[in-house]
Amino acid sequence: MWLLTMTIHTHYPQERVYFGEPYQEALGKEVDRLGAKRVFLLASTSLVNNTELISRLEQTLGSRYAGLACGMPSHTPREAVLSMANAAREAGADLIVTFGGGSLTDGGKMVRICLEYDIRDHDGFEPFRVVVDANGNTHHPHYDAPSVAQITIPTTLSAGEFGISAGCTNTHEHAKQTFRHETLIPRAVILSPEVTFPTPQWLWLSTGMRAVDHCVETICSHLSNFQSDGAALHGLRLLAEALPRSMQDPSDSEARLKCQIGAWQSMERNQSGVSMGASHGIGHVLGGTCNVPHGHTSCVMLPAALRWNVSVNAERQALVSAAMGHPGRAAGDVVEDFVRGLGQPTRLSEVGIGRERFAEIAQHAMHDRYIHTNPRLMTSPDDVMQVLELAS
Repeated sequence: MWLLTMTIHTHYPQERVYFGEPYQEALGKEVDRLGAKRVFLLASTSLVNNTELISRLEQTLGSRYAGLACGMPSHTPREAVLSMANAAREAGADLIVTFGGGSLTDGGKMVRICLEYDIRDHDGFEPFRVVVDANGNTHHPHYDAPSVAQITIPTTLSAGEFGISAGCTNTHEHAKQTFRHETLIPRAVILSPEVTFPTPQWLWLSTGMRAVDHCVETICSHLSNFQSDGAALHGLRLLAEALPRSMQDPSDSEARLKCQIGAWQSMERNQSGVSMGASHGIGHVLGGTCNVPHGHTSCVMLPAALRWNVSVNAERQALVSAAMGHPGRAAGDVVEDFVRGLGQPTRLSEVGIGRERFAEIAQHAMHDRYIHTNPRLMTSPDDVMQVLELAS
């Protein structure tokens, strides 16, 4: 029965979230608090080359600045993680600061695993990844926490900085894989509208839809509960209001901060054990196997997943429509119209995926744990194919 799910709320070891404070000052406070002496930055290439944001951080850190690595590709490939880990190891890093989008945030988590366990080649990641078989049976490896901490300054809205998992792509198998540990969550997050201004508009808006996806699949989950609903519904309201505002006026700092807070609230479900569904499960494959941008996977798959699931959670989907300002309308239609209003794709064909790839995607998706926690039971690749057809 909805909302009567028994669960345990876990407080993951994230100690600070700053908002409404200059990012340099917040970082300085955190470095002092953690007592770090060798701070290594992982930053996006565009921020390094086209802005003064990174140089300001270097000035803030002074003698504690240990070095910089940049150039993380989308979906966090293992090879790029190894390169950054080698640079951080050589610099003697005792704190990792990531400054960029979701792939870089995940990259920081993975670099910390590499430093702790001296991973220096592609196969060295294998003992640490989560393994899901086609029936949904999941193996979580047990290992000690990385000793090097992480601070994250995000420039997009995918919100991985509030999670205990990292996605990292095995390029040999063309598959995005999950690495999970409670202490992978960054010790501190610094939310600053200022640092998001250089983010390309399509990336800001599409990762905002990723946050919407977190909210919607939380609300519609069969594991939803009173606590998770509070955060997800409010986060969805914030995003539904502020994402269009930030599109109409990219300089609107208040709208951008509301989006950041909404993205944060979209991830509160992690602590209550609320799992995601088909939009996320298929989206992981579209990213790691087909190289669809992270945010665009949600733009394309969320309306289709809602339509496929409506037979089992219509009452929950009604909450989604109401939170987005359209009570009484079908949630799939509300979300699709919202995505279109942001100028983002809503069909697989619009992101370069044709039916000839559906079988491959469906087979890979069965090895993603979120397929097996979808509200409507998914037992075979044929079920995934039906959702893909709805998104075609």
